[in-house]
Amino acid sequence: MAQVLVRNLDDEAVERLKARAAAKQRSLEAELREILEDAARPSRAEALARLRAVIERTRPWQPGEPTAAEMIRADRDSR
Repeated sequence: MAQVLVRNLDDEAVERLKARAAAKQRSLEAELREILEDAARPSRAEALARLRAVIERTRPWQPGEPTAAEMIRADRDSR
C-alpha cells in the first residue's frame, strides 16, 4: 500500500482531527485513512458513467436465444 506524508498541517486542524478520531474511538491514522478514502471515491457522476459504459457493452437477451439456465443445463448434460 502507498504511504502519504502531509507537511505543514495546522496544529489546530490536527487537534480537531484527533478529537474527531477519539469521538469514534479510533486512531488519528485510521480517521485520516477514512477521510482520504472517502475523498478519493468516485463521484456519483463518475460511477454512473462507468455503469452506462458497461450497459452499452452488454447486449440484451433476445427472444429465441437460450436462457442462462438452459445454457448451464446443456453444459452439464454434455459432460
